[in-house]
Amino acid sequence: MNEMTAENLRSAYGGESQAHMRYRIWADKAEKEGFPNVARLFIAISYAEEVHATNHFTALANVDGDHLVASMGGFGIGTTSENLQGAADGEHFEIHQMYPAYLEVAKMQKERSAITSMHYALEAEKVHERLYLEAKKSVDKGEDYDIEDVHICDVCGFTAIDGAPDVCPICGAKREKFTAFTK
Repeated sequence: MNEMTAENLRSAYGGESQAHMRYRIWADKAEKEGFPNVARLFIAISYAEEVHATNHFTALANVDGDHLVASMGGFGIGTTSENLQGAADGEHFEIHQMYPAYLEVAKMQKERSAITSMHYALEAEKVHERLYLEAKKSVDKGEDYDIEDVHICDVCGFTAIDGAPDVCPICGAKREKFTAFTK
């Protein structure tokens, strides 16, 4: 694999891994503040970030050894509203800066596994940003986010609210490939 694409995949892996853990921590905060549906959303999207990290790691299958990994890592535990904004901001960065740049490099270097992995993450992050901002609107009114369940595609990390689609709109996986996060 070309070194620049490998470096970008390592960075994306690091960022997705950190988001996975950050969202789990923020889920605990949401639960303590009385927002169980927001907590479920954080837990579900945490799983989606794990899917992205796994895809990036797998795309690096032929790259061995230890590497210093530079990645965006947001820190801090604020209120649930602040944490939702932090999550949306992180997703926004990935959508508008990180993944478009990484994808262009992977395309230029014809790294097919990296292109697929990054495309999946980019498209899923668009949904995540929207969901976080919707949840923040509810929390800012003192209300929990009005959702029943969250479904995550095990292949690409696409996130669906209140029911999984028959076919994933990002990767084409069947409904059976979705993990449900329910009450």
